[in-house]
Order: sequence, then C-alpha cells, then structure tokens
Amino acid sequence: MIWNFTKMQGAGNDFVVLDGVRQSIDLTPERARALADRHFGIGADQVLLVEDPLDPSADFRYRIFNADGGEVEHCGNGARCFVRFVHDQGLSRRNPLRAEIATGLLVLREADDGSVSVDMGQTAFTPDRLAFDATGLETRSVFADTLYGLDLQDEASPLWCSLVAISNPHAVTLVDDADTFPVDRIGPAIEGHRRFARRVNAGFMQVLDRHHIRLRVYERGAGETLACGTGACAAAVAGIRRGLLDSPVRVDTRGGVLHIDWNGKALHMRGPATTVFHGQVDIDALVASR
Repeated sequence: MIWNFTKMQGAGNDFVVLDGVRQSIDLTPERARALADRHFGIGADQVLLVEDPLDPSADFRYRIFNADGGEVEHCGNGARCFVRFVHDQGLSRRNPLRAEIATGLLVLREADDGSVSVDMGQTAFTPDRLAFDATGLETRSVFADTLYGLDLQDEASPLWCSLVAISNPHAVTLVDDADTFPVDRIGPAIEGHRRFARRVNAGFMQVLDRHHIRLRVYERGAGETLACGTGACAAAVAGIRRGLLDSPVRVDTRGGVLHIDWNGKALHMRGPATTVFHGQVDIDALVASR
C-alpha cells in the first residue's frame, strides 16, 4: 500500500503529514510508529492526518499521532503546518480555515509573509482538566496561579509546577537556565508521573524579561522536541498568571521563535510552517521491516 506524504516542520518540531482526503489512510498506532521512526522510517515528532470533517461546521478534520503511536488532542506547531499543507496541496483556498480536532474547533489563518496564526482555544487550570490527582499535595498561590509541589523520585525537594490545559495537558516549571537544566532526567519523570492519569507535557521555562522567555519541552510520547506549540502557549500563560510576564510573549525554543498573545481568554500563537520534502512510502513494507 503506497502512501503519498509530506515532511514538514514548524520551528524544528517535525511532522509526517498525510492526505486522508484524496487517498485512503488507515493510520494505526503501529503504522504511526513506523513512519515516525528516525532510523527505520521517515522520522518525525508527530504524524498528522488530514481528513474530511465529521463536524459540518469544520473545513477538515486534523488528527495527531505522537512518535509512540498514541493519538493526542492538539499540536500547535502541527496546526500551522496543517494550514500550509492544505493550501499548498490545493485542498482548500479558504483563509482562515476551521479545523476539527479531538476537543473542538481551531481557527487558523495564513499571513502574507508565510507565517501562520492559530486561535488555540480556551485554557483551563484545574487538576481535573489534566486528569491530575492533587490529593495530599502541598500548593502555593503565586499571583493568579496555583503551584503544585510534585514529588519526584530521587529528588530531595518537590518540583513546583503550574498546570495548564490547552486541549492537551501541560506542567510548566520555572528554571534559572533552560539550556543547562537536566530536561533529559526531569522531563520523563514528570511526563510519566503517577499523578497524571494521561501523562503530561513537561515544560521548563526561563524568563528573560516580561515579554521574552526561553523554553524546552519534554512531550508525552515524543520526548524532548525542538519546539512545542501548545507548550509555548502553556508557558506564556503560566508566566502571565504568575505575574512574571505580560502579553505578547516571545518564546525562544531550540528550533525557532514563536509568538503568543493571551488576554485572559483568547489565546493566539504565531510562527513558521515549512515544507521540507514530499515522498511516497510503502507502509506495509515499512511496518514489516521493523
């Protein structure tokens, strides 16, 4: 079974994008893992599938599969690549576009300079929205935010996290130096912590000034990525709620720059979306080779 695909990236967060409108795509977890494999497949942080919508008010349905094969709710960098893909492939000329994701609708617009802005939807901050068990945890109130002291194995003191849900869950920690912080050790400990029933994306934010942060994110099911769109939004929102930041916020990731605007309700992200190459893959042969 031959599938056409497009490799794309947004601020270094890379994707295999599949057109499920003009070709029949049965994307199983096993097939997603094979496509995302960087040694035996194409290689990607996530696999994106564009389909006809189930919701009649949407232009397309947009689905996201992490490198481990699990389907997730949202991907901000992927959403920008989705818009560029739909326009470049001639699937639609509409601008803005309305995309159906697992938790609702996104409104996305491509600008004349090639950047894409995404209306990221609503934010939430209560433990239940992240499937987080806060029973017995110490908390701290900081400005408008509540920090939760997360107990980590082999760590002498709790790690204080902001909880932010932007369709998918994020735990944001303030660090002194994002470059030197041990994300490779602390990231997976937070991502798979027993208190998060659906796992969590772990963000590590360094504040540079009131409109500028540096960020690294350890994503559930993908590991540390060069950028994470919803993670950038979560960090900016957490910093504003802590009284450390003011909107708009520039977010420097290892793969590029994202711009976040939040007024307490509406949340928008702007950044690049780039096509890398097009190709074809025999998906059954690829799965069998692994």
